[in-house]
Amino acid sequence: MATFKCKMCGGNIVFTPGATVGVCENCETRQTLPKLDDNRRVNLYDRANHFRRNNEFDKASAIYEQILNEDNTDAEAYWSLVLCRFGIEYVEDPATRKRMPTVNRTQFTSIFDDDNYKSALQYADASQRALYVEEAAVINGIQKEILAISGKEEPFDVFICYKETDPNGRRTPDSVLANELYYQLKQEGFKVFFARITLEDKLGTAYEPYIFAALNSAKVMVVIGTRKEYFNAVWVKNEWSRYLALVRSSKGKKTLIPAFKDMDPYDLPDEFSHLQALDMSKLGFMPDLVRGIKKLTAAAEAVGSAKAVTRGAASVAAGQDINTLLRRAYVSLEYGEWDEANKAVDKVLDIAPENAQAYLAKLLAELKLKKPEELANCEMAFDRNSSYQRAIRFGDAAFVNALNSYRDTADKKIEWNRKKKIYTEAIAFSKKIATTEDARKALQMFESVAGFQKADECIEWCRSVVVKCEKLDEKYHSAQDFERQGMNFFEKYQHQKIEISDTDEALREMDAAIEQYGSLKGWRESVQLKIALQNRRNDVVNIRNALKVTKRKRKRRIIGIVICVVSLLLLQMTGYATLITLLIGLALMWNTR
Repeated sequence: MATFKCKMCGGNIVFTPGATVGVCENCETRQTLPKLDDNRRVNLYDRANHFRRNNEFDKASAIYEQILNEDNTDAEAYWSLVLCRFGIEYVEDPATRKRMPTVNRTQFTSIFDDDNYKSALQYADASQRALYVEEAAVINGIQKEILAISGKEEPFDVFICYKETDPNGRRTPDSVLANELYYQLKQEGFKVFFARITLEDKLGTAYEPYIFAALNSAKVMVVIGTRKEYFNAVWVKNEWSRYLALVRSSKGKKTLIPAFKDMDPYDLPDEFSHLQALDMSKLGFMPDLVRGIKKLTAAAEAVGSAKAVTRGAASVAAGQDINTLLRRAYVSLEYGEWDEANKAVDKVLDIAPENAQAYLAKLLAELKLKKPEELANCEMAFDRNSSYQRAIRFGDAAFVNALNSYRDTADKKIEWNRKKKIYTEAIAFSKKIATTEDARKALQMFESVAGFQKADECIEWCRSVVVKCEKLDEKYHSAQDFERQGMNFFEKYQHQKIEISDTDEALREMDAAIEQYGSLKGWRESVQLKIALQNRRNDVVNIRNALKVTKRKRKRRIIGIVICVVSLLLLQMTGYATLITLLIGLALMWNTR
């Protein structure tokens, strides 16, 4: 008796030759069986089902196609292709322990309209057909729920496809690179699908509706990878292979961009061989990629927005003369002839004062822009411009939405540029901090753009610098106090006599100040003040030395006077000896002059 692997859990299904339905020994699911004529066919099915159970739907499809090439009446092969097309994965229901299908490759078309499904029904027997119809109804219901949810999602401009975690559950370098690209594109005003952030509030729910909506709305997909196996990881490949199919049918409206790093470009998937891949390790990769995405998305937006603006204008324009004048105005704008465009617009408004298209042309002339699409890149806010306000007032819904989209994009760029300017100035200013006031000013500048690039890190750094500067200022003011106390000596020296003890006290204060200035390591004018104070200290030392010399001379003079007086009194009694002593005293007095 042959064995066949369960299409849902991989367990064994025991069946008798010729049977078309069996039951899995493991999950007890009743399911259809293929035509198993020989062991080779069994092995092909086992291999294909293995790939499908592991969500490698493209590999599985190739084997099912091979089986059909050998026998195009095998109903199970057709049904298996249906499962691959809709990305069916069977998941165990914790409550009932029953295997339930989940859809990982949603389609806009119903499963009942699928050609392979119709072929499966055509070649199936009654037992197989009943199971196919029953399961198709379940899948169709799931798909309707997915389409209902995805229909409520806002469209995306860019889809970032990458591998989030490695086999050990750690974040991959691909995830970090994708994160950098996400924030760069967000700053440029794009709506970006980045699973790590976009799906973080969808925990506990199925991701397929949101992935499906993003794949179908995104104009550009960037596939990021640093290893061959990451590009070919199951869910990564599931996303980019689905998007490639959309690219082929989009008639140039969708683009896939492979981006690699630290790997050989020849290791990229074969499906990318016709695409221009970008090396992320090259200098200027990020701005080049962003610039390329801008061009690709702008091309698609320009078509839709231009049509919306034209429809808005047509709702109020009347008569061939108005249309001719408007065309003349827009031709003049294209050639930068602002005055000529204004004249044509004024003529239109004389005929139709509520013509939204005319007010738009007037706005473009005032801002010196050639096309409506350039409003999105305008470097000045225009929401208070009277021409813009009147264009909004008189335009229809599509026209207003298009203009407001340009305004919102421009406002985001203006705000980004404003913050970038402040941030750049703050970076430059923070490198020249010389005082506490400078540190506080740098902190205020970074706080005014909190959340921009690395401003939050700079805020924390500036706060620590302010604290450090305040401590240095405290030491600086302490040194100044010591200096003032020492310098009081000179004022005292000019107005009254001083003693050696006064100089000793002044030197102690000056030495304390000099030590404090030296510990400041150049803070404020500490170096200059230290040098100047050292010079003044030398003056005090000189005064102190002079006081000592004067004191010695005064002492010798007194001794000489005493000797002379005593010698004169004793001169008559002692004779020549007293005369000699008198001469010594006179000599002492002479030397102290």
